Amino acid sequence: MPTASPEAAGSANIQTLHDFMAAANTAYYASRDPLGQAGDFITAPEISQMFGELIGMWFADLALRAGAGERVAYVELGPGRGTLAADALRAMARAGLAPPVHFVETSPVLRARQRAAVPQASWHDDVAGLPGDRPLIVIANEFFDALPIRQYERTARGWRERMVAGGQLLPGEEDCAGAIPIQLADAPLGSIVERSPASESILADLAGRIAAQGGALLAIDYGYEGPATGDTLQAMLSHAYADPLEAPGTRDLTAHVDFAMLAATGRATGLRPGPCVGQGAFLSALGIDARAAALARAHPERLEELRGARDRLVEPRAMGRLFKVLALRHPAWPAPAGFA
Repeated sequence: MPTASPEAAGSANIQTLHDFMAAANTAYYASRDPLGQAGDFITAPEISQMFGELIGMWFADLALRAGAGERVAYVELGPGRGTLAADALRAMARAGLAPPVHFVETSPVLRARQRAAVPQASWHDDVAGLPGDRPLIVIANEFFDALPIRQYERTARGWRERMVAGGQLLPGEEDCAGAIPIQLADAPLGSIVERSPASESILADLAGRIAAQGGALLAIDYGYEGPATGDTLQAMLSHAYADPLEAPGTRDLTAHVDFAMLAATGRATGLRPGPCVGQGAFLSALGIDARAAALARAHPERLEELRGARDRLVEPRAMGRLFKVLALRHPAWPAPAGFA
């Protein structure tokens, strides 16, 4: 692992990993639709309609049991092509629910795809524009993983923030011990600690709104329950892992989500977090097997496709274990389904 300072790399362009990742992903998402076989990656809603339908029924069940069915708004952060929302809203309609739809999205390319899928939606550049007069149920599927992170390395000189310099990640000069969770302060030399101030800030804002207005937030992403050490920065290009520091703006940069941080941030703002569970357990509890069987009966020619999609979403060797699910709710709202 490199131990030289950024200055030793001889690069005039030195920046924190946080700033590098923020600029790279802003350019990346502004210029393309990255989803699907022709893109760089595929998310759960694109794998099968079952994912969005189950999220829609989860939403309807929670809203109706909370007595907020006629007032609640559907909010999605980073809604991709709008596939999840379209499937979820179709499922909600069967339960007699048709909430107003609000998307938080900055990419003009993806906004165009979303408008075709969910034309009735309202769009916002950030969470500040969301309505303040009604309960919000917020869906964040593979949203937090794309937000910029800071990385700190324990060196012989103490904890230092990692900088991008000369195409490398190198420890900086300033002491950053104050940014390290106390549980990890004595981690071995060479250990990496990640923090996502953008995730903490956005979640704190949303949690404050939910605490004041009612509602819940559902976060689904790949990640872990921290505090923990490890370098999880990665890049995807044409469905394969790529160098995250090469050609910024041409590949998707992500990092694993610390679900313990999400829960702690929500709790500090007055919300009640539930348990963090694997995506496989969550979708199984919501009835994915029954839904797959019903679709197979209606479309027997799709049997193998449905089996493959179900396994990809649920099985531990696929998305079932690495992807985690966490719900944060207003303390007066009932416990949501899927976490028993």
